[in-house]
Amino acid sequence: MTRLFTRTIGEQGPRIAFCHGLFGQGRNWNQIAKGLADDFRVSLVDLPDHGKSPWSESFSYVGMADTLAAELGELAPGEKWTLVGHSMGGKVAMLVALRHPDLLERLGVVDISPVSYGGLRAFGKYVMGMRSIDLESISSRSEAEASLQERVPDATVRGFLLQNLRRDDGGFAWQMNLTLLGDSLSKLGDWPADAISTGTTYGGPVLWVAGAESAYVTTEYDDAMRRLFPRAQLITIKRAGHWVHSEQPEVFLAVLRRYLTADT
Repeated sequence: MTRLFTRTIGEQGPRIAFCHGLFGQGRNWNQIAKGLADDFRVSLVDLPDHGKSPWSESFSYVGMADTLAAELGELAPGEKWTLVGHSMGGKVAMLVALRHPDLLERLGVVDISPVSYGGLRAFGKYVMGMRSIDLESISSRSEAEASLQERVPDATVRGFLLQNLRRDDGGFAWQMNLTLLGDSLSKLGDWPADAISTGTTYGGPVLWVAGAESAYVTTEYDDAMRRLFPRAQLITIKRAGHWVHSEQPEVFLAVLRRYLTADT
C-alpha cells in the first residue's frame, strides 16, 4: 500500500488524527495537536499530493479517503480513531466515516459540507499565482513572495501557500503536486455523492464546526449534512472565517476537547 507521511505526538490516550485542507500539510494542526498531546495520541497526516506524502496520477476524493483509511489501520491496528478534517480534509474525513465506519469512534468536520462548491474560484487565483513564480530564477523565499503578492494580496494566505516551497538541488520546487491539484479544482470543489450507496449514513457522533464569517457551512447545506450524519452537532465560532482552527485556536481547542471527553 501507499504509505502517507504522518507524525504522532503524545504517548497515551485515545487516538486522534487531523487532516488538512487544500495546499496544507499535517503541521498546520501543530498548535491544536500540542494542546491535546497530554491526553491523546495525536497523528498529523499529510494527505496524498501534499506535504511529504506521495503524489498521485489522478485526483479522487474516494481514493484519498481509502488511502487514509488504510494508513490509519496500519498506524494502530484494531484501534478506533477520532478523525478531524478541515475543508478538503473534512470531505476526506466524511468519506472515511461513510466508507470505513468501523475505524472511527467519532468524527470532526471543520468548515465544510458534503456538497459541491463549484470550481473554487479563490483557489484558482492562488494556483495562477503559484504557477506564475519562475522557480528557476528566484534565489530566495522573499523573491517568491514578492512575485506572488499581486495575485495573492493577503499576507497570511501567501505565507500559507509558501509553506509548500522547498529548496531542491540548490533551487526551489513545490512540495505539493501543484500540477495535479491545480488542474483538479472542479473535482476538489465537488462532492462524490455517486460513491455513496443510497441510504448510507454514519451513525457515530459528529462535531460540525463552522466559522461565523465563512460561507462553507450555511443553513442551505444543513439537510445534506444531516442526511448522511444524523448525529451531527453544529457549533459556530464567532470572529472566524474558513480557517477556524488557526483564527480562533483557543476557542476551537476548547470546543474540540469538550467533544472528545463527552459520553458517546
